[in-house]
Amino acid sequence: MSQGQPRRPQYDQDPVKYGDVFDVQGNLASEPVAPGDAATMQSAENLILGQTQRGGAASVMQSAANVNVRAGLVYPDDASRAVREEGVTVTESNIGGTRVVTERVGGEIVGQHLDPRVPAAYPGSAYDITIGEALEATAYSATGDKPIDQSDAAAIKAAEVRALRSIETPSTGIGAQAQSAADLNTRVLSDESKTKLSDVLADASVQLPRDKPVTRNDAEGVIAAEIRNKPDMRTTLGGVAASMAAAARLNERS
Repeated sequence: MSQGQPRRPQYDQDPVKYGDVFDVQGNLASEPVAPGDAATMQSAENLILGQTQRGGAASVMQSAANVNVRAGLVYPDDASRAVREEGVTVTESNIGGTRVVTERVGGEIVGQHLDPRVPAAYPGSAYDITIGEALEATAYSATGDKPIDQSDAAAIKAAEVRALRSIETPSTGIGAQAQSAADLNTRVLSDESKTKLSDVLADASVQLPRDKPVTRNDAEGVIAAEIRNKPDMRTTLGGVAASMAAAARLNERS
C-alpha cells in the first residue's frame, strides 16, 4: 500500500450537502459542503461587504463543512467541484432604495438579503476591488489569525509590487513588514506570540502609497509567489492568494 495521503475513513452517514442547507437544484445540491468552499465565500463576503455576514452563506457553509470534517467525510483542505471550477460570487445592488445582497455558489443562489435601511455602497456603478482591499479582506477573515510565514510574506510582497507598479517598494512597506515578521516568527515558539496576517494587513489600503484594481494577472502572480514558498505547492485557504483570486473573479464579473 502506498504511503501517500491517508485513506479517507468510511462512515455510514452521508456528508452534509448543499441541498441539505440551501434551496438549490442540479449538481450543486448533491455536492458535499467543503471547508475550501466556506473559506472562499468568506473572502468574497469580506471583499464586497466588509465583513462576514451573520447568518449569511459563509457561516452556514462553515458550519456544514465543520460537521463533514469532524465525521471524516471531507478533508480540511477540500473544495467542491462547483467552487473549484466556477467559484463563488457576492454582489450587491440598489433596488428602489433597498440594498439587495446576493450570494452564489457555482452560479446557484445560496443566499439573498434585503436591507431597506442601508443603501448599496456603490449604487448605479461598477466597483472594482483594489489590491489593498483584497489584502485587508484577508486580515479580517478567519485566516487573519494565522501567523505569517515565508509563503505569506512572498505573496504580500508580490501584491505590493503590483499595486505600486514598481519593483522598488518602501523599506517600511507591508512587504518588508511581512518578511520581517516571517523571519521573526521562525524564532518564536508560541503561536500566540507570533505576528499574524491581521497585524500587517489590517490597514493595507492605507499603507500602500498607490493602489489599483485586482486583475487576473495580479492574482496569478501572487498565487505563484505563494505556492513557490510552500512545501505542498498549494495556496492557503482564505489566505492572501485566495483573496486576490476572489477579487479578480469578482472584478471580471462586475
